Amino acid sequence: MELDQIKKQAFEEINQAKTLSDLEQIRIKYLGRKGDLTKILRSLKDLPLEKRRKLGPQANELKEIIQAEIKKKIQKLQGINLRAQKIDITAPGAKISKGHLHPISLILKRIEEIFCSMGFEIVEGPDIETEYYNFDALNIPKEHPARDTMDTFWLKNNKISQRLLLRTHTSPMQIRYMKKNNPPFRIVVPGRVFRYEATDASHDVQFYQLEGLMVDKDISVANFKAVIQEFIKAMFSKDIEMRIRPSYFPFTEPSFEVDIKRKDSKEWLEVAGAGMVHPNVFKAVGYNPLNWQGFAFGVGIDRIAMIKYKIDDIRLFYSGDLRFLNQF
Repeated sequence: MELDQIKKQAFEEINQAKTLSDLEQIRIKYLGRKGDLTKILRSLKDLPLEKRRKLGPQANELKEIIQAEIKKKIQKLQGINLRAQKIDITAPGAKISKGHLHPISLILKRIEEIFCSMGFEIVEGPDIETEYYNFDALNIPKEHPARDTMDTFWLKNNKISQRLLLRTHTSPMQIRYMKKNNPPFRIVVPGRVFRYEATDASHDVQFYQLEGLMVDKDISVANFKAVIQEFIKAMFSKDIEMRIRPSYFPFTEPSFEVDIKRKDSKEWLEVAGAGMVHPNVFKAVGYNPLNWQGFAFGVGIDRIAMIKYKIDDIRLFYSGDLRFLNQF
């Protein structure tokens, strides 16, 4: 079929088309994989050079013309369909469903409000840390057994000498903040942390943590107890009991755990690890441990959310299941 004949026939069919389906059939007939114009374009390679130079541009130009005519006809048909629709301009618009905050975001917002009311500053740190900030400066050298409890995502790194990893806790911000700021101060550091471990109802490879740090000349365990009691009372209710028991962390000395339970319950639940900042940590940032004292603590935000909303599986937070998220 000659190009002039294809052009004439295609234009007639496009002009007579009544629906978008008709136009699609016309497009396939002339421009599809086995279309009339497509066959001519594919046959160009078998033609003599002179004929190819003449016929090739003409065929490509016709292809663009047909495509343009089909597009104009589509716009015309769509306009006809739109005008045919009856629209009640007085009818109320369809409501757009609003998004809402994730349960962890709700808990984090409330936690930040509580600590801000006690004069704490909120600071944030990077998800990717160096080995120095994540371990060494926090009194956890390479040979320390505490590293074994933090199964870690190490990152490939060929550009700088420091090994990189996804942070295993928010405690590195203790070092970063103290290196740039002089005491006294009080800060909390919310953020996501990562552990390479098996997942179950109470463990995941990622979770949110809140680090707290307060440094001054005469800070004691009594100050920490007052702060954490105020936090628990504001976050939960007055019928919650709290206890502090001895524990161990490399970056605090002495160290302790914080447990809570309802007054009508016998089961204690751990909610935070804490302690007085270790002298070696102060030395790492250039503070004289004879002049300054402080406490640090870490709270699992996911665990607080699970307690607050009575959620029994941590994996639900990261499932993306709207049936779960729409409840909040």
